[in-house]
Amino acid sequence: MSLRPYRDIQRRTSRQIHVGSVPVGGGAPITVQTMTNTLTTDVVGTVAQIKAAEEAGCDIVRVSCPDEESTAALRHIVRQVRVPIVADIHFHYKRAIEAAKAGAACLRINPGNIGNAQRVKDVVQAAKDHNCSMRIGVNAGSLEKHLLERYGEPCPEALVESAQEHAKILEDNDFFEFKISVKASDVFLAVAAYQQLADVCDYPLHIGITEAGGLRAGTVKSAIGIGSLLWAGIGDTIRVSLSAEPVEEVKVGFDILKSLDLRHRGVRIVSCPSCARQGFNVIKTVEILEQRLAHIATPVSLSIIGCVVNGPGEARETDIGLTGGGNGSHKMYIGGLADHNVRDDDKIDHIVALVEKKAAEIEAAKAAAIAVSHSSAAE
Repeated sequence: MSLRPYRDIQRRTSRQIHVGSVPVGGGAPITVQTMTNTLTTDVVGTVAQIKAAEEAGCDIVRVSCPDEESTAALRHIVRQVRVPIVADIHFHYKRAIEAAKAGAACLRINPGNIGNAQRVKDVVQAAKDHNCSMRIGVNAGSLEKHLLERYGEPCPEALVESAQEHAKILEDNDFFEFKISVKASDVFLAVAAYQQLADVCDYPLHIGITEAGGLRAGTVKSAIGIGSLLWAGIGDTIRVSLSAEPVEEVKVGFDILKSLDLRHRGVRIVSCPSCARQGFNVIKTVEILEQRLAHIATPVSLSIIGCVVNGPGEARETDIGLTGGGNGSHKMYIGGLADHNVRDDDKIDHIVALVEKKAAEIEAAKAAAIAVSHSSAAE
């Protein structure tokens, strides 16, 4: 039994699919996605964006394939990157077939929008032949005409019905390797639609608030919507949709997951907003540390508190802690315990060194555990 039951999130049970080698659903870690905003025909620029997303920890990247030139470029792109690529297809079934042949790991497509039954069969066959999964992507801004006429406006029921109609088409073609999204830019609409969809199917759910806005406002909006769903156990893969560079979407995605203890990557900094009691410039210190520690992918927790009011308590909960003191000397905590003092001028370099050391220790322990596991398996 958990000592902190209030922090337990019971994830919705779903079947599992694969996007390339990445499992989605079925209890697998919640994955973080983004989408390139370069012209796909710009292979060099698109690959550069994907590699930057990879460095930030991105698990899956979507690339738009609106024309034949783009699917031709896709073949060259997938060969140069590590993450699986989702080909974004809207209306032309031939683009889906071309993308599957070009090496896409997944097709983002609504089968009801690509024409007659034979075209759907051709796409499904291409997906099967090339080991592609699919994503049904319903969006409040592009609902089918018959659903808008029935419901009068985009609503949760319309989004879910659209998703079910598209899902049935794939099921009727004996294809079940797909995930579903029902996105809207309205937080209430999106959350309600996902809640309803989660109750009527067991497919993995790709969640997000579409067209969320710029970096700051979109981050807040996405955190509310995505966070609400994740807290309720809904969601197997996430994409934060920002009017910003793709790498920023990845960073925000991981921050949302870290805030709910669902997945950890990199250094988690706990810091105070600062006040007149601070023994050093907290805001500037945190800003510098975020930059200096950005290269660390190993989960490490760090508390930076300006005074002794909350400092010792926060330090007890983190791997490494700094609490502001007087006379230019501050207290360092290691493993929750007061350990030594550090001079103000030395604190940044000292903290970076401690965090890097802690990360190296964690990775070494992981490697040792893996070696023992492999040795036991061999015996």
